[in-house]
Amino acid sequence: MYKQKKIGLVIPAFNEEENIQDVLIRIPEYIDKLVVVDDGSADDTAEIAAKNGATVINHKKNRGVGATFNTGVKYMLTAGIDIMVNMDADGQFNPEDISKLLDPIVENKADFVTASRFKDKDLVPAMSPVKLWGNRQMSRFVGWLTGEKFHDVSCGFRAYSSETLHRMNLFGTFTYTQETFIDLVFKDMIIMEVPVKVLGKRSKGKSRVASNLFKYAFQTLKIILRTFRDYKPFKLFGFVSLFFALAGLVFLIVLFYFKFTTGSFTPYKWSGLAAGVLFLSSFIFLLLGFILDMFARMRHNQEEILFQLKNQNGRH
Repeated sequence: MYKQKKIGLVIPAFNEEENIQDVLIRIPEYIDKLVVVDDGSADDTAEIAAKNGATVINHKKNRGVGATFNTGVKYMLTAGIDIMVNMDADGQFNPEDISKLLDPIVENKADFVTASRFKDKDLVPAMSPVKLWGNRQMSRFVGWLTGEKFHDVSCGFRAYSSETLHRMNLFGTFTYTQETFIDLVFKDMIIMEVPVKVLGKRSKGKSRVASNLFKYAFQTLKIILRTFRDYKPFKLFGFVSLFFALAGLVFLIVLFYFKFTTGSFTPYKWSGLAAGVLFLSSFIFLLLGFILDMFARMRHNQEEILFQLKNQNGRH
């Protein structure tokens, strides 16, 4: 236990036989539940984890780090822990820093605490300029969507209060990191970033998630936009509606400009037709936003019911 709190640690892993033992032997003794979720590894990751005292949950096939994280969360929801920590298996994070993530939750200063690689300029790890730029732009994008300021939304070293685990509902299978921020911000959970020193590169091997930056960016953006759509559909579709309305206005102005300067709509009637199509599209997206906003309100009520059910199951 850590300061009278029962702590669970989840480590998602996929083909990490080179790193997993070095990580596990450094886990602090106050960790009460240690779980490695093996995401269909083809090597000896699961066997090494089990020999080093971890409870191992196996996926029969590779399902993605997001699905692997969710498997760990489901286990911890029934394990009776007070705080869950998750940490990557690649050796980039120092297990001794777990206490830095736990303290704000223990002291009731935060519901969700994430390690931040970029909040303290002196602790920014060595990484390629492209990856550094991509991480910062992703943080700015998530911050813009949520109306908050974040420095690092992609770090895989985090801590969650029990209530946070019960309220959190994630659907992305490729990754979970950015979706977590959006989900918890819109549920009014208190988020804190704690600067930590991490390695900019894996101890051994290659990243299976961010090895292809274009694929990572596409998959991550898809998860982010789907999550934002589910929580703020009127804002999303209202923005699209505004875009079409402004485009239609431009074509309408062009039409009347030539009407007043030439005295005829011909041969610019196409501009009026284009304006009509764009205004109709704008109305459709606005109406869609209203309808989906109604479903978002229903989702809010359903998630509150789900939270109560998770609480009841956790007590049994």
